[in-house]
Amino acid sequence: MGTWLCVKECGACCNLDPTDRPDLDQYLSPEELELYLSMVGEGGWCVNFDHIKRECRIYEDRPRFCRVEADVFADLYGVESEELNEFAIECCRQQIEGVYGDRSLEMIRFNREVGI
Repeated sequence: MGTWLCVKECGACCNLDPTDRPDLDQYLSPEELELYLSMVGEGGWCVNFDHIKRECRIYEDRPRFCRVEADVFADLYGVESEELNEFAIECCRQQIEGVYGDRSLEMIRFNREVGI
């Protein structure tokens, strides 16, 4: 297993289409769910995602649910810190596959960058 990291110019996680995440209310607070839904724009993409630069416009100030951090994943998903790396890699791979495809340039780059 490789080591998780956010791969620049991917943005798969910025595809927030709530129809792809029917269980949002199970791990987001009512306030976070409201914020999440307010961030969903055209085509299910986050309104803060810059499609030209393929990056988050509010990265430093992004909401808690957009962060891959041990305490956030423990609180939201019950993932222990020692499981975070493997869990985050699998989450990214699933999201990249769903958004771009399993043979996409984004998937190839992600696998290479994390060491898979």
